[in-house]
Amino acid sequence: MADETIGIVGAGIVGLAIGREITLRRPGTRVVVLEKENDVALHQTGHNSGVVHAGIYYTPGSLKAELCTRGRSLLKEYCQERQIAYDECGKLVVAVRADELGRLDNLEKRARENAVPGLRRVDPAGIREIEPHAAGLAALHSPETAITDFPGVARAFADDIIAAGGEVRFGWPVDGITDRSGRTEVTSGENRLVVDRLIICAGIYSDRVARLAGDQQEPIIIPFRGEYMRVNDDKADMVRGMIYPVPDPRYPFLGVHFTRRVTGIVEVGPNAVLATAKEGYKRSNFSVPDLAALAAWPGAWRMAKQHWRTGVKEVRGSLSKSRYMAEAMQYVPEIGAADVVRAGAGVRAQALDRDGSLVDDFRIHRMGPITAVRNAPSPAATSSLAIAGHVVGAVFD
Repeated sequence: MADETIGIVGAGIVGLAIGREITLRRPGTRVVVLEKENDVALHQTGHNSGVVHAGIYYTPGSLKAELCTRGRSLLKEYCQERQIAYDECGKLVVAVRADELGRLDNLEKRARENAVPGLRRVDPAGIREIEPHAAGLAALHSPETAITDFPGVARAFADDIIAAGGEVRFGWPVDGITDRSGRTEVTSGENRLVVDRLIICAGIYSDRVARLAGDQQEPIIIPFRGEYMRVNDDKADMVRGMIYPVPDPRYPFLGVHFTRRVTGIVEVGPNAVLATAKEGYKRSNFSVPDLAALAAWPGAWRMAKQHWRTGVKEVRGSLSKSRYMAEAMQYVPEIGAADVVRAGAGVRAQALDRDGSLVDDFRIHRMGPITAVRNAPSPAATSSLAIAGHVVGAVFD
């Protein structure tokens, strides 16, 4: 129905992309985006590396791989249309040890199955040709991996929604979701909104908001803080594009890497440290309720038992700039602890199942007129327009 009201919880890039998609597919529909902050893209969207992924890492045939491939193409076209910065500076995924070469082989096979454009394998001379200051035994080069301004993209999506007659309401933390004879009432304190359908894209709070709607508890969302270093200006030109390690297949994190931003600065990171609050952007951020909820979840203890050694290593790197950069120097030996400064952090919303598994694909739950995006991991920003098409197609099927 063209006169429907659709509510969306969360003004990150995924929620806004979904709102925009609804206005395109169903002209006349009233879209209302509800955001607890005073602007769009203030959490994951505004704190990521700005990388537009080409699909190297993801399991062929998975929803993650499919949406990344489609989303990258759609995003590139959108940025060109809206004159948003988009730079195909390319990525090297580098093996620096002999025991990583087998994993690089597997990654190459996966990337080719995902039809990563322009992919090629290079030797040490090829690495230096692409990145003269990088080191390694072998690498995969993805020339169309790009960087962009994801907060700028999110703001453009919000503008599209408003231009189509929709709204983005700020200062609206959702604290209640109630069925009202087939429609859904959403509350924030004394504020009320009744909608025909509701789509939850609440990022780090997606588990809590979904449970307000009667969804199951699993998976919960745990916060991992990803801390960045910024390379000093006198050495920033040593990195032309992106230099990544070969990822550990046990984890959904890609490892500390070098990334050039569209602003011209070069960053190192992020790491992955379990945060002590949902919005734990600083080590000093501490939330007793958030920690109590984590401790009550059986999967948290199972995860800790399995991965505590990696956790200790990440904490040591977080506390010591020298330890942090010791990892990075394997890839660019001339950039060390004296050449970087701390540059803030982001918080990754990582889904965790009851068995302790770190969820690495999209999870979308349907509850009648309510749809909850329970997990939208990296490359969610890259895939945002494709995710929007997927979710809107499912909502209105």
